[in-house]
Amino acid sequence: MPEPTPPDLPPRRVIFRGAKVDLALQPVHLADGSTVEREVVVHRGAVALVPMVDADRVCLVRNHRHAVGETLLEVPAGTIDEGETPDQTAPRELAEETGFRAGKLTFLRWWHVSPGVMTEKMFLYLCEDLTPGPADHQPDERLEPAVVAWGDAVAMVRDGRIRDAKTMLAILLVDALRAAKG
Repeated sequence: MPEPTPPDLPPRRVIFRGAKVDLALQPVHLADGSTVEREVVVHRGAVALVPMVDADRVCLVRNHRHAVGETLLEVPAGTIDEGETPDQTAPRELAEETGFRAGKLTFLRWWHVSPGVMTEKMFLYLCEDLTPGPADHQPDERLEPAVVAWGDAVAMVRDGRIRDAKTMLAILLVDALRAAKG
């Protein structure tokens, strides 16, 4: 949900409506007292998932990203549908992208994806006690699940083979949680 506009400014003005994002102009006050409009990408939010196949392996996905023209190794993730909560999105996206169903889903935290230009919040879940099933990819998705040893996933973040920010953050946060548990 987008943050409200301060009461002394007009509301955001949507100039483009898309399937997943809207583009709006947000009035803001500058330090010199003037008012200008800034572009804001309005997004419903998304979930990121760390599906632990077992204690030492994680299921990532190879995901072709049209915007950058690359196939990236990522944690499964997906946009929150209208009227859906992150807790409802997480199991749906896990099943769609990997085929796995989780016996245990644990919400870990959320963060702003790119607060300079977007309203999107990302909600991170640890997925455990997995059972396999059929995946159900969206027509525009080219996903390939990849089960990776946990230590290899962490090494790929550290050496730059994983370049997706949500994946880097998710793996490092879960690795710190695992280290704290001993």
